[in-house]
Amino acid sequence: MLKRALAAALIGGTFAAAPVPASAQEGIYVPLFTYRTGPFSGSGTHIANGMRDYLTMLNERDGGIGGVKLIIDECETGYDTKKGVECYEAVKGKKPVMVNPWSTGIALPLIPKAAVDKIPILSMAYGLSASADGTRFPWIFNPPNTYWDGASMIIKHIGQQEGGLDKLKGKKIGYIYLDAGFGKEPIPLLEQLAKDYGFELKMYPVASTEMQNQASQWLGVRRDRPDYMIMYGWGALNPTAVKEAVKINYPMNKFISVWWPSEDDARGAGPGAKGFKTLNWHATGTEFPALKDIEKHVLGKAGSQTQKETFGEVLYNRGVYNSLLIAEGIANAQKITGKKQVTGEDVRRGLENLNLSAARLKELGFEGFADPIQLSCSDHNGHKAAFIQEFDGKTYVKVTEPITPLTEKVKPLLDAAAKEYAEKNSGWPARTEPCDKSS
Repeated sequence: MLKRALAAALIGGTFAAAPVPASAQEGIYVPLFTYRTGPFSGSGTHIANGMRDYLTMLNERDGGIGGVKLIIDECETGYDTKKGVECYEAVKGKKPVMVNPWSTGIALPLIPKAAVDKIPILSMAYGLSASADGTRFPWIFNPPNTYWDGASMIIKHIGQQEGGLDKLKGKKIGYIYLDAGFGKEPIPLLEQLAKDYGFELKMYPVASTEMQNQASQWLGVRRDRPDYMIMYGWGALNPTAVKEAVKINYPMNKFISVWWPSEDDARGAGPGAKGFKTLNWHATGTEFPALKDIEKHVLGKAGSQTQKETFGEVLYNRGVYNSLLIAEGIANAQKITGKKQVTGEDVRRGLENLNLSAARLKELGFEGFADPIQLSCSDHNGHKAAFIQEFDGKTYVKVTEPITPLTEKVKPLLDAAAKEYAEKNSGWPARTEPCDKSS
């Protein structure tokens, strides 16, 4: 019954996935956990399109990776943790080379499973921040930033606006967030930064069932009058929050989100959304050879659901970036092992040896798309800089130079959190996976 239900979700909630091979030798199996339905679909659909289109392009243009076709298989989760774990259980026997949960809530219960099942988890810029520690989490990868990095970069930007981090003393900073694993993830760091810099942190949680009903939270904002607002939202939370902020005349240039709002999330609030800010670490637009190849080989053809007007927008390109990491992990695994048909164990090594240099990005058709990034045995994140982009009434425009994380604040907390996780989970295994010399 579970298999039938998952199959129905695949076909009913998305377009039909490619048939899963009877034998792993027929292709490299890459499951994608997606959500094209429900209250998070406004965000999830764009991500799903970008992920799938890039991998499909590699199949159409190159015959896959290293001459081996990719078997792309979507499983609809609805951003629901239970459904996400059911998807994982349904795909793990098909020898996936990695799993992309696309939800912090789903990523968390998969962390203990990864080492047992020998399946790497790619939680790109989401999930457990502490899992950046490759020594304790050799099967989990979360490049290029953690949620703690993101929170620290926003605080650093606010400090720059005020003339220095020391000027935050006595300020009031609001935090509106999805009251789930994702939104709760940066709270320990924000609380520590509030102590360190002397600002008051006001928190406004939003339940997943109330994302389109935030009147009480924004009445609180109007009452508390925070100097700045930070948002960690997703799905219907984001456009609702922007609309409510406009409604109470909150100054939009002081409303800053982590990297998830789409252009539509701001557009829906009308002209008043101009000035709304978010973090980002990659380009938007389609003027990159890899995007041109997607346009040539995939768009408008069977299998792609991408609408022309969303091609190249921020979340679509975020999905492309995610699949760039998938593909490079596979390609590295092939180089390291000398095998064409690689396994999850091989791809774990491939991700640990990820080195997207400027030259490699250019070779792949992504020159200028994102900064170079390199992972290692101990660092599964990279902790890269991000920039602030501002909504100009139509789209997002980059308005700052890259902002590096407050590493001196983040790293001690991250190290402590990784240690605490291992200690709390009785029997958490010490790393036994070998470290390749190139790492």
